[in-house]
This record gives sequence, C-alpha cells and structure tokens, in this order.
Amino acid sequence: MKLAKFSKLFEFSRDLRFNQALFHCRRLHYVQGQYGTNKRREYFYYIDHHGQLFLDDARMKNFTSCFKETKFLHFFFSRLKYNDSGSYNEDFPYMSPCGRERNYIRCDDLPIVFTKILQPEDPSEPTLFSYCGANELLTVPFHPEKICMLPESGRIYHPGPPETGGVGLVKSSLAIEMSKSFEFGDSGEYDPPTHFTWAEEKYELKNDIVELLRKEYDRVDLIRSGKENNF
Repeated sequence: MKLAKFSKLFEFSRDLRFNQALFHCRRLHYVQGQYGTNKRREYFYYIDHHGQLFLDDARMKNFTSCFKETKFLHFFFSRLKYNDSGSYNEDFPYMSPCGRERNYIRCDDLPIVFTKILQPEDPSEPTLFSYCGANELLTVPFHPEKICMLPESGRIYHPGPPETGGVGLVKSSLAIEMSKSFEFGDSGEYDPPTHFTWAEEKYELKNDIVELLRKEYDRVDLIRSGKENNF
C-alpha cells in the first residue's frame, strides 16, 4: 500500500478536525430544544474520539458529563444518518431524527466509534465489536483482518454499519492496546501494519477499508458544502 494514499487520508482527517475548530470560531448560535422549521424541536450533540456522546454546548466534556444509558444510546445511534435536512449541515453533517425532533450531530472524526470487543461465551459464536458505548445493543462482527491503522495519525478503523459509510473509528485506549499486536513490513511504521495477532492467531491485514474512509470523508465534505445530493 503506497504511503501517499494514506497521507492523503490523513489530510482528510486533519481537515475534518480543522473544520471543527472553525466551528468554535464561528460560534454558531442555537438554543438546545429550540423550535426550527415545521415546528420541529432541535438538539445539538457532539461525539468525541472515545465514542462518548455529549450535548454540544456542554462546557465540560468528560466521562461524568457524557450520556451513558445504553438504551438511550441504542435509540440514538440506531437512527444515525447523514444530515439531509438542509439545516446546520455545514457544522453538523449527521443527524438522528426522533419523531418531531431533530438531533444534529458533529464529531471529532467519525460518528461510529468502537468501544469494546465482546468475546462470546460459546466459542462457536462470533466475536462482536460494540460501538458508541451501548455494549451488546450496538454491535457488528469483529473482523481482525479488516482493521486498518493510518500511520500518520495512529488511529485505527474497522468496518461499521452501512448507514453512515460502513466504517468506524476505534477508540483511543482500545487502539493503543491493539497496536501492541501489529507487525510492520519493510517500510516500518511509515506504512500501515501488515499483520495483526488476535487470540493467538496472526492475520494478514487487507487495508481495503481505506477506500471506505476516503468515500466517507468526501461525503462529509459534500454535506458541509450543501452538495450532498450530487454525491
């Protein structure tokens, strides 16, 4: 895999975080629970790189202030979609509609963040990758051979639900543990790892998730520009 391809992806990811900084500079005005178009109530949320969900205007964003109730997280993230409402798309490219309410979402990187690997009690059952803090309520099958680390950022990604691009970020603490089991090729850590050892089995990494990442970052750029219908 050529380093240039991953460098370009790192630029996409970096630009995404830069746009988040611009958001703070613009100081978009809103009031949580305000009535928007068609008398829909509007709320605004933020997802960090640990997969924690906050009200966007929360002054302190840490474990004590994030949403933790798994049933609510399941309800919220199972409705996650791209923001096609025509409102706030420049700053909140995702949304989670709930009846007459619109929940607008921005994130540090991607809205799907994997938070826990769930090992089955029965060895014949698949290992699951839980996301966004909902434990067994939000999962996809865990595929060790499909994880991918971007060498410039050190961030690790894994296939996710298809509704929002089919790719998710692995939360930082879990990514650090996983990185201990990587093996690199002749280029060393300048290129993504080539192998990953999981449960005493070595997997050759496909790194084909890179294309999904590229498409997702492109999609977000189009949503922010209001051109998502041309994607």
